[in-house]
Amino acid sequence: MNNSDWLARSQAAVWHPCTQMRHHATGDLPLVPIARGAGAWLYDFDGRRYLDGISSWWTNLFGHANPRINAALKDQLERLEHVMLAGFTHAPVVELSERLSALTGGALGHAFYASDGASATEIALKMSFHYWQNAGRCQKQEFLCLAGSYHGETVGALAVTDVALFKEAYAPLVRAATVVPCPDARQAEAGETPADVARRAAAALEAHLEAHGDNIAALIVEPLVQGATGMAMYDPEYLKLARALCDRFEVHLICDEIAVGCGRTGTFFAHEQAGIRPDFLCLSKGISGGYLPLSVVLTTDTVYGAFYDDAVTRGFLHSHSYTGNPLACRAALATLDIFREDDVIAANRRRAERLGAALAPLAGHPQVRHMRQRGMILAFDVDTPDPAFSRRFYRAALAREALVRPIGSTVYLMPPYILDEAEIAHLGRAAAGALEEALA
Repeated sequence: MNNSDWLARSQAAVWHPCTQMRHHATGDLPLVPIARGAGAWLYDFDGRRYLDGISSWWTNLFGHANPRINAALKDQLERLEHVMLAGFTHAPVVELSERLSALTGGALGHAFYASDGASATEIALKMSFHYWQNAGRCQKQEFLCLAGSYHGETVGALAVTDVALFKEAYAPLVRAATVVPCPDARQAEAGETPADVARRAAAALEAHLEAHGDNIAALIVEPLVQGATGMAMYDPEYLKLARALCDRFEVHLICDEIAVGCGRTGTFFAHEQAGIRPDFLCLSKGISGGYLPLSVVLTTDTVYGAFYDDAVTRGFLHSHSYTGNPLACRAALATLDIFREDDVIAANRRRAERLGAALAPLAGHPQVRHMRQRGMILAFDVDTPDPAFSRRFYRAALAREALVRPIGSTVYLMPPYILDEAEIAHLGRAAAGALEEALA
């Protein structure tokens, strides 16, 4: 069967995510059938290839069909594919929990598992809320999030999401959080540095906590980079100040590192660049190397201790059928092995420099604004009135054998950690060519 056969069958039977399906039917947003993947490349059924410049929605860290992750999964398949985690345990989940705790220096020593990022957000919010109930601080029921934040699309996660496109239709279902200013460095006024913007946003947070801190359970942030709002990047100073303010006003700090964790920003955890630890750390996407659905919330002894009791009602009774799935945990362990064995964080610093250099010429384009980079995330904004710009760019990039899917008028690259110099150069050429065609 070729591309057209699979396209017809998919359009008839599959409801694709984050998409107006009519755009697929008209070809305005091409639906691409993928037969296989190898390294950083995806191949369709007609033999055409595409360099995966966005890591298949920010998940794939070490390439498709990675032989080391494949070998680990094949071994695990012969041992245990799944067992419920309620009342049972197994080696992969124990070892993964221990290793993730060690990566936080033991500060976050308790791991609770689910299957996707939105579920991790829900778990962290519920844990924080329930913690304050167990602690006898029942008035602490409200949450804070940053302007432009995105933390998932389940109802609880939408409460702390500030992207109208995802939220407006479901507003009657949502118990909305309070939105506080974002430290987005693009908001710098004349003479301000990114750190100044961070301090200004932190001052607004402080004012809100002074007035309402007794009722706030937690502040949730995406550390350093807010993804779905258009790769808004900010200075680590905000995280330092937010951590201090949360301590002062007895408010939990939730770090959503679903997209920005696992080496994306230049350190394994993004919050490390501020020298802090959160009360809750949410991980997903890259944690399994992009292989299997897995998410985890790491938290402290203090939080865990508030639930440790004879009374069932004081326990955290949240559950998912595939919580801590052995195959997914084994993929995550293999992913962590690659980080350690290949010194990936150091290698990524060099790779990020080459990526930045490949895109640097576009900074001078008359319609390009705010060229920015944090580790292996590079983005720029395009000054265009065309509401269909993102789809035009996407089609033009596909024609140049590259998968690059802008967020509105923001073009970003978030490739796997395995690109060689030729592949980086290919991405740079494809982005430049797609930009010119999309603006023509």
